[in-house]
Amino acid sequence: MEKRTILAFVLSFALLIGWSMFFGPKQEQTIVKEKTVEQPKAEKEPADVSRDEERSREYIETAKPLPEKTQSWSVQEKKILVDTPLYRAVFTNAGPTIKSFKLKKYHKTTDPASPLIELVNLEKEFGNPLLVNFDSQHNAYRARTGTVYEVKGDRPIEMKQGDSPKSLVFTSPALNGIVTTQTFHFYPDQYRIDLNVEVFNQSEKTITGAFNANIRALPPEEKKGYYSYVGLALLLNDELEEVEIEDNSDNITLKGRIDWMAYEDDYFISAVIPETEGKGSFNGQMLSSGLLEGTYIPPQVSIKPLEKSSFAYALYLGPRDLSSLKKVQKKLDRAVNFGWTDIIARPLLYTLRFFNQYINNYGVSIILLTILIKILFWPLTHKSYKSMKEMQKLQPRMAKLREKYKDNKEQLNKEMMGLYKTYKVNPMGGCLPMLIQIPVFFALFRILGAAIELRHAPFALWITDLSAPDRLFNFPFKIPFMSPPSGIPVLTLLMGASMFLQQKMTPTPGDPTQAKIMMLLPIIFTFMFINFPSGLVLYWLVNNILSIGQQYRIYKRPA
Repeated sequence: MEKRTILAFVLSFALLIGWSMFFGPKQEQTIVKEKTVEQPKAEKEPADVSRDEERSREYIETAKPLPEKTQSWSVQEKKILVDTPLYRAVFTNAGPTIKSFKLKKYHKTTDPASPLIELVNLEKEFGNPLLVNFDSQHNAYRARTGTVYEVKGDRPIEMKQGDSPKSLVFTSPALNGIVTTQTFHFYPDQYRIDLNVEVFNQSEKTITGAFNANIRALPPEEKKGYYSYVGLALLLNDELEEVEIEDNSDNITLKGRIDWMAYEDDYFISAVIPETEGKGSFNGQMLSSGLLEGTYIPPQVSIKPLEKSSFAYALYLGPRDLSSLKKVQKKLDRAVNFGWTDIIARPLLYTLRFFNQYINNYGVSIILLTILIKILFWPLTHKSYKSMKEMQKLQPRMAKLREKYKDNKEQLNKEMMGLYKTYKVNPMGGCLPMLIQIPVFFALFRILGAAIELRHAPFALWITDLSAPDRLFNFPFKIPFMSPPSGIPVLTLLMGASMFLQQKMTPTPGDPTQAKIMMLLPIIFTFMFINFPSGLVLYWLVNNILSIGQQYRIYKRPA
């Protein structure tokens, strides 16, 4: 039975390793490309300008008319700035679409002076990142490529906290008798943008088509979040579908009730949400350039001559933050996916956020959360350590039984069970309480490795990003087994030392081989944690310190 206890620990450890290997993120995401495509260069952050006239000159640009095959009139391309407390976006009437979308509260690095996060990463030759239009046999080409619309008003839209929503209206030419009007509604306190698309049939024939939505994005070559998913996703029939497309031969079509589709990139998301509930279809593919393209196709509608039809979407371009996503409704918060640990992870994340509201330091909040979890599990761990202490008392008797019945395994097990029964000791009592805590550990593992709350969140001293591995100093050379940047993983080494001390305090198993295996675990865990987010290492370190205190209290107490 003692061997089974050790085996249970080893299996738990193997499960942790296996989970990291098969379900953890890959350092690089392979993208199949027919030609080399360079990542778009970040645009220079525009300087703040106070006067509207200067903003108009900077953001409302007059460009050459598009080729005749995409338009049939003389309207020129214009770019319109939309500036809110949350983001600074640039829209164009060629599409219409979004040319730039920068999040004001998120920077590329921990340096506040670094560029803002840009959610639109496509160069002009890659097409439109977002396109919504009425796709029919009369204007199929235009629906795929976009056209130049007239824009109502040509001044920047600037909003401050407390302002009323404002709108941007685009109207297309009458191509084959079809006039499309797209109205974007912006809010000062939300990443949500409402989009209403209206089609007026001025022709003499009934037209049939669908208000399709199309998104495109170029995935990064490396993932930044440890557990963040990168790619196309949708909520299909109330189930989250993460559409993994590995090369441009894949073409995935899904049908059913689609609440939303999106492109997720590390900690951020660009989503299209149909306001009308009903069945539709989704098509996802990788283009030859390496671009991911997702298309939502709602049911077709027929529009009689001189009649109108409309379709409403909600757009969300922003962080994968539960509070912001919940404001949009339509179950968009399901995009924050913690896998099978979700039922445990979400309450833990809400608790972590609750602490941070008052502490304003996620590192301290992690410590408080660790203490809370330790208190909740105190009875179980107390029972575990007490059982191990009782087992320690039986070690001399167990050693004698092993020697006496070394050639009779059946009788040895029988005598062992009798010994446990006589002294009322449960041999699994020291292991089972620990196993019960494994789901909580995995839930924290997912939270601390993927939650945007930890992104660039500082703790103290050299730990300036709880979502990244802790490194004291940056060495100019690479250290084996250590992901860049190379440095001294102080927090991880302290965690390993605390685990070693905890093992030294734990009663030694009767089998010397088992004892050696247990003493190797701190070394193995130190190497395993060396590239984990520092927030997770902090949790494990604090948990070890609390466990050491609990063990000391139990083992030093007189029997």
